[in-house]
Amino acid sequence: MTRSALCVGINEFASLRETDWLRGCVNDAHDVAEALTALHFGVSDVVVLCDGTATRKDVWSRLTRLVSTSRPGDTVVFSISTHGVQVPNLPGDVDDEPDGLDEALACADLRVGADGWDRDTIILDDELRDLMGSVPSGVLLEVLLDTCHSGTGLRDADDDRDGSGLGLPGQGRPRFLPSPVQTGLPRRLAPAGPRREADVRRRPYRSVPLRAVVHSACRPDQTARDATFDGRSNGAFTHFFLEAIKASPTATRSELLRSVTAGLEEGGFSQRSTLEGPVKAKKLSFGQLW
Repeated sequence: MTRSALCVGINEFASLRETDWLRGCVNDAHDVAEALTALHFGVSDVVVLCDGTATRKDVWSRLTRLVSTSRPGDTVVFSISTHGVQVPNLPGDVDDEPDGLDEALACADLRVGADGWDRDTIILDDELRDLMGSVPSGVLLEVLLDTCHSGTGLRDADDDRDGSGLGLPGQGRPRFLPSPVQTGLPRRLAPAGPRREADVRRRPYRSVPLRAVVHSACRPDQTARDATFDGRSNGAFTHFFLEAIKASPTATRSELLRSVTAGLEEGGFSQRSTLEGPVKAKKLSFGQLW
């Protein structure tokens, strides 16, 4: 049985203005890597990719190789802190999106394409879901997403109130980038009106196999926050998740979720973390296969 991990953090994007860069993602990646070594991952088992090394090609090739070469009893952890983006759903896609938009994770080489963000510089949620579906039997894939992984009907994507990227206490910079162009997008990426509960909770990763567990920084109608804690930048979700797991390493995944929720509430953050996975997994601790 082996343990392996890929921790990705992207603050700087080559084709973006510095005002669109983030502050806490690189810290997130290193902090998750350090936490994993305390959970019996060897230093050589954890790969950290940050900023210029976290291109679409490098991130995706390393992640797919970790999954494809894993064997029964192995544990693979993937964490990523970055901007969430959206691109138009392609005609003929099997899982046609209700809002006509595909959600994705921005890589360091993010650039503009013909109808929005260039798909060669992002990781689509569809691709990540398909990868989870290919996890070999007996292998655990544990995923930490500190980014907006949906963006549907965002309520607070423009909430950077003081212009510094730090916002008001308990807020911070949103980890979401609207489309650079509106052409081809069926709807504007603006705050939406009231929506049905079923729309808000539409499948982020509910079709993943039983061996995959996904911890997400926020619900589909919210944004993850890049914030400051004691003078140091981090993602709000990563900060409270690592605090919770440090305080209680054997806590169940459901208990960790409750601890993260309590931390976000006390900190004044509006985002709420989510946990996707089978019921049995939620009753066991992080990194534990059922």
